[in-house]
Amino acid sequence: MYTVIEGGVTAAKGYEASAVEAGIKYKNRKDMAMVYSVVPCVCAGTFTTNVVKAAPVLWDKEVVENSANARAIVVNSGIANACTGKQGYEYCLKTAQAVAKDLKISESSVLVASTGVIGMQLPIDKMVEGVHKLVAAKAPGLAAGTLAAEAIMTTDTVSKQVAVNVEIGGKPVTIGGMCKGSGMIHPNMCTMLGFITTDVSIEKSLLQEALSNIVKDTFNMITVDGDTSTNDTLLIMANGLAENETITEKNEDYQDFVEALYYVCEYLAKKMAGDGEGATKLFEAKVVNAKTKEDARTLSRAIVASNLSKAAIYGCDANFGRFLCAMGYSGAQFDQNDVELFFESSEGRLQVFDKGTPIVFDEEKATKILGAPEVTIFVDMHEGNEEATAWGCDLTYDYVKINADYRS
Repeated sequence: MYTVIEGGVTAAKGYEASAVEAGIKYKNRKDMAMVYSVVPCVCAGTFTTNVVKAAPVLWDKEVVENSANARAIVVNSGIANACTGKQGYEYCLKTAQAVAKDLKISESSVLVASTGVIGMQLPIDKMVEGVHKLVAAKAPGLAAGTLAAEAIMTTDTVSKQVAVNVEIGGKPVTIGGMCKGSGMIHPNMCTMLGFITTDVSIEKSLLQEALSNIVKDTFNMITVDGDTSTNDTLLIMANGLAENETITEKNEDYQDFVEALYYVCEYLAKKMAGDGEGATKLFEAKVVNAKTKEDARTLSRAIVASNLSKAAIYGCDANFGRFLCAMGYSGAQFDQNDVELFFESSEGRLQVFDKGTPIVFDEEKATKILGAPEVTIFVDMHEGNEEATAWGCDLTYDYVKINADYRS
């Protein structure tokens, strides 16, 4: 059983972090961050399924798949280094080389990530100078991790970090993470930048399998605007400093680790969904008793992805037909005469649809339920035993305002 603690990427043993103002795009704010392990780590990752992949994604895939170990992650916000050709990839190399030189580690152990405007080249001189500052400033502790979480933000309104403790093989193990994500978020991998650190000792292939499976029901189940980014990257480093017996099989230790890692990923995913650009509410759809797991995922994602559904949540409009409509075009096959649909929040629970028939309900109560800061559409399919939950946010006027002038 895990315990939630204060912290983020520096919560686990052996990790340091830093953040600096490099002037990549923004002025008067920190826009570069570093996470560093004092010893080599095994590393795993998942990446965007967008055919147009940013240069850092291509670099990190190579490191995750082929490097002996990982030691550092360097992130910049403001410019995505996407659609930047050979020069963009060369700038990943130059950034990694600068990190490697300053920290006296291999360039192949350096991961890089970027977020921001697509189609602009990074100011590489500022990046390299930023690396020097990051290395000089790196430190252990909560404050350093918090600064790193803040430095990777773009249109996010709040930084996002979490940490947990869990006992593995009689040893205390810590998992910490941070992420950024507010717009260009849609299911098809992890749809953001996310970085997780842990001091567990685990075999690399099992770490990758755990992360890949967890992503399916956490980061793959969020949407803000239907756009899958070119830069989606989720990385995890495990340095083994907890000194547990190395996890090499799917035993009880593995299951305990997976449970704790799942919480970290779900927490960060929900924080991103609730912080969608212009959002005022976290919008959740839970589908139960579906025929298959994939049907449950498909149906729940369709509900939170619908612009009409999102607008209804924003306006506290109890127009349940929008949610049923989204389910109907999702691609999952079902009989509407089996479906029950409920509104849920801290303000109560209200059934509005019963196996093909609308229910006369209290509109005032429905409006109150939908007016809460976290709203759930609960759907019982009555066709099987599988379930899934998806997360999104409401669609507000501010979403258009934010994205109309994002580049300028």
